Amino acid sequence: MAMVFKSMAASSVRQSTTIFVNPLNHRVSNLRFCYKGEQKWKNGFKVSATVELGVEGLKRTTSNVVVPLEGGTLGLDMVSEGDLMVKGFKGLRKTKLVCTVGPACSSLEDLEKLALGGMNVARLNMCHGTREWHRDVIRKIKKLNEEKGFSVSVMIDTEGSQIHVVDHGAPSSVKVEEDSIWLFTADKYEGSRPLTFQANYPGFSEGIEVGDELVIDGGMACFVVTEKIGKDLHCKCTDAGLFLPGAKFSFWRDGKLVRRNYNLPTDRTLSTKDWADINFGIAEGVDFFALSFVNHADSVKDLKKYLSGKSTKSIKVVAKIESLESLHNLEEIVKASDGIMVARGDLGVEIPLEQIPTVQEDIINICRQQNKPVIVASQLLQSMVEYPTPTRAEVADVSEAVRQYADALMLSAESAIGSFGQKALAVLDMTSSRMESWSREENRQSLLDHHKLGASLPDCITEQICNCAVEMANKLGVDAIFVYTKHGYMASLLSRNRPDPPIFAFTDDESTGMALNLQWGVVPLLVDLSDDAESNISKSVQLMKSKGLINKGDVVLVVSDVAPTRSTPMALQSIQVKTII
Repeated sequence: MAMVFKSMAASSVRQSTTIFVNPLNHRVSNLRFCYKGEQKWKNGFKVSATVELGVEGLKRTTSNVVVPLEGGTLGLDMVSEGDLMVKGFKGLRKTKLVCTVGPACSSLEDLEKLALGGMNVARLNMCHGTREWHRDVIRKIKKLNEEKGFSVSVMIDTEGSQIHVVDHGAPSSVKVEEDSIWLFTADKYEGSRPLTFQANYPGFSEGIEVGDELVIDGGMACFVVTEKIGKDLHCKCTDAGLFLPGAKFSFWRDGKLVRRNYNLPTDRTLSTKDWADINFGIAEGVDFFALSFVNHADSVKDLKKYLSGKSTKSIKVVAKIESLESLHNLEEIVKASDGIMVARGDLGVEIPLEQIPTVQEDIINICRQQNKPVIVASQLLQSMVEYPTPTRAEVADVSEAVRQYADALMLSAESAIGSFGQKALAVLDMTSSRMESWSREENRQSLLDHHKLGASLPDCITEQICNCAVEMANKLGVDAIFVYTKHGYMASLLSRNRPDPPIFAFTDDESTGMALNLQWGVVPLLVDLSDDAESNISKSVQLMKSKGLINKGDVVLVVSDVAPTRSTPMALQSIQVKTII
């Protein structure tokens, strides 16, 4: 059955026509369907919602030529631009990639290779290295962004409580052989000692008994306590393995985790070093803080409040879920945060290993419901710390995280100290792209069972506009979604629904663009925006045409909003479908 709509054709002669549209034909042209609703809100502004399914060709005529503003530039990063030129819209990877920067990849050359390989966010772990070292890395990344056209965001991961950390003093991993005897001590010393591990916390051995099991990094190596002398422990290796710098440890007795009360401050209080690292990050203009050992939402709220008063730019706070207590308070932590990191290594110490897959999926789903980006981290390609190819089980693990629609995947030791960091990144890129392609081929893209986010009428309208836009984009088979956004909220709402086409988010705020590097399927573009929505659309489309990034016949769905101001007290949000002519 055909549908009939009234349409205004986009041509040099504007006329009203009636056309027939076959619902089975995904290529829609010359169709405009409008819905307008208007309601006064208590702040005095009028709120108007407009949904337009219409297509206006951008024709080159002497009377109506759409051209970019003089000096206009397209703020698209070089990697996305290159991928778009070679692979087209459907070839763009939607899952974002986070790389931990360490000694193995801190040179300008290595950082550039990671950026070329698809790194969206560079993570700096404040557990390791000096602030001078981290400052040097941050400035190298910014140099690459400015001079080479990359758009890599910077995340600082706070140290947090380090009472469960031991180190061997060597710059890279150490192999632990079965039956070897090792000393675990809290004594401070420089460098490394043979068969000795140094614990960060003086009371690490309190309450520990001979016969207890000591597990490194959730099972990378295992020991049994054979002797306790004062605060020192002599331990025999029962399961040989790899000991990474700054490894986490836990004690087990009779198959249960040994829980001890260290009488430490609550997690609302960051350590003195954490605050110094946060102030360092503010001064260096980082884009994200990852907050370690978050057990309650209050610690996130405290940091966000501090940042709002200290930083001139918007810095996002990502909460790391790595304890049983954080799972008990998960929803309130997600609501308070700007994003979540599933720290599976530490989490796997607190809960049974077999629960990790389902807990991971639950966290991802809750984050989508609450419109917060989520990173899956820890041991994704752990074998590639030493070997050039991953295990098949690791590839399956990565694929499962992509299938669950995680926003981002993270490399830790693989890139920081591994010998094959660039290959590990290539594996994430290849596996993510293939899994996303399979989801499209199998038509497995499914809309979220919507959880209402907005409390005010304007927020509810924005939410519904974005929900409808994604449903329309999928059903019409458009090539891309364009969104014009000041603070990234509309782009995140579109991403939340995991649309089939990629989302190009045009913004004039650099902080917004860098934050969107963590959102699934969003390609941020830094451009000059005006209050004239149609001008923004025409300008950006023409800029992309001039670079050959969109071509004749491409169909894009455009979502835009104009915020109410004193001069324009009407909040207007619209959906348009445009065919490039």
